[in-house]
Amino acid sequence: MPHINLLPWRQQQRQASQKRFLALIGSLVFVAFFSMYMLGGIYSSMRDGQDIKNAYLNTEIALLDKQIREINELNTKKENLQQRMKLIEELQSNRNLGTQLIDEIARIVPAGIYLTSLERKGKMLKVVGRSESNNRLSSMLRNVESSYLLEKPTLQGIVAGEQQARLLSDFTMQFYIKAYEDINEAERYVRK
Repeated sequence: MPHINLLPWRQQQRQASQKRFLALIGSLVFVAFFSMYMLGGIYSSMRDGQDIKNAYLNTEIALLDKQIREINELNTKKENLQQRMKLIEELQSNRNLGTQLIDEIARIVPAGIYLTSLERKGKMLKVVGRSESNNRLSSMLRNVESSYLLEKPTLQGIVAGEQQARLLSDFTMQFYIKAYEDINEAERYVRK
């Protein structure tokens, strides 16, 4: 029987298998690296797109912050102007306050009451006078309570005395001028 050596054929087949295996591994490695490179490119382009969006949003936020600062400055200016206008209105209304007070006091003082002193300290008015009867004093207190300009009447004291054959009582009373807003609202109500 002749001897046939199959070693070179097997060795060639093994080498061919190894070459195919190495080629397969090489192509798999290439495909893996290529897919990683492509995924990296995709993610890089997505990140660049997101960076562009973030930069756009940051510029818009900066613009909105600037507008908010401007709005806050305008609101501050508006509040200052409103305070000035309110102060001017108060000054305008207080310009005639002395005359209005004298008119209102003349209206609330009933017959039989004689005022000897009128003193103003800020919003408080102190009245010293004489009265023919306590009923007239209570009438004056009611008139002060119904006044559009005056409020919180307080009778501090009554001292009975006799003068010129008539019995007159000395009294001290105080009341307050209403707040500016209350006066304006009451004037609007009275004018209607």
